[in-house]
Amino acid sequence: MATIAATALTYADWAKRLDDNYKIATIIELLSQTNEILDDMMVVEGNLPTGHKTTVRTGLPQATWRLLNAGVPNAKSTTAQIVDTVGNLETYSVIDKDIADLNGNTAEFRLSEVKAFLEGMSQQVAQTLFYGNQFVNPERFTGFSPRYSTLTTANSQTANNVLSGLGTANVNTSIWIVVWGADTCHATFPKGKITGLQHRDMGEWPVLDAAGNTYQAYRDHFKWEIGLVVRDWRYIVRIANIDVTQLTGVSAANLINLLVRGLYRLPTAPVAATTIQTSDAPEVRANMGRTVIYANRVVRTYLDLQAMNKTNVLLRIEEFDGKPITTFRGIPVRTCDALANNESNVT
Repeated sequence: MATIAATALTYADWAKRLDDNYKIATIIELLSQTNEILDDMMVVEGNLPTGHKTTVRTGLPQATWRLLNAGVPNAKSTTAQIVDTVGNLETYSVIDKDIADLNGNTAEFRLSEVKAFLEGMSQQVAQTLFYGNQFVNPERFTGFSPRYSTLTTANSQTANNVLSGLGTANVNTSIWIVVWGADTCHATFPKGKITGLQHRDMGEWPVLDAAGNTYQAYRDHFKWEIGLVVRDWRYIVRIANIDVTQLTGVSAANLINLLVRGLYRLPTAPVAATTIQTSDAPEVRANMGRTVIYANRVVRTYLDLQAMNKTNVLLRIEEFDGKPITTFRGIPVRTCDALANNESNVT
């Protein structure tokens, strides 16, 4: 019975969803999260059935200073191809028909369960966007953290875009600066398929219980095929090792200083953010996408308090679409509860 209750709704579960008038109660979603990265991320159809292939320049041709009556060798540039894979997040909801039909609230009862699945899958995707690692979990896609996991440039090029808040214990979090764009960083889905979280009401089906016996049940299918493509690693910055227990006082990380330094690691940035808007390379444009800063609720609270300090001219609380939004030099600061407060120290 314990095994069944873990995956199937029971009469006890049904009773817990009724109010005193035997109507489906309003469920307080205590487990809900705010992960605004899911609203911001750009999604591009993959160029492969299983992901997206990116071709990057790895070497520039070198010319030769020529002497008179002497030739020069030929030269060429070099490129490499990187494949980012897609993960398939999938599950089913199975509700015994007799339980769902109790008291005539079938549609409302099923909807209350669908909402939980949508929230749960959204949280899983947000968490994977930051911490997923296909080399540890092959069925998933690789997120930001494994790609920006060191401060040592000898170990990875991306270390150039990793800054440290000097936290040493495993009570750290990170702030991320991400430029979403077709040529910088975006989410992806398999070529020729449908994007986004898909929900399909499969209606009434005969299903088997643990003993192999059949009963009628309502089934819902949930599916989300998604991956993360980092086409140009220079357009993402991680501010790691922010000790969440020391956000104030003399030992606190100087977040304003770190954010300024982080923005200057980007090859180009919005006019309000840095003085770097152009490049000699014609394909590197001043605006390569939408720049967003992501922090969890703890850091976001601290930044909002700083924004209300009238002497602070870099952080501001502005209004967009009728809602107050914290900005840093014109770049929106967004909340992501998926960002943990117990990250290991990045070295």
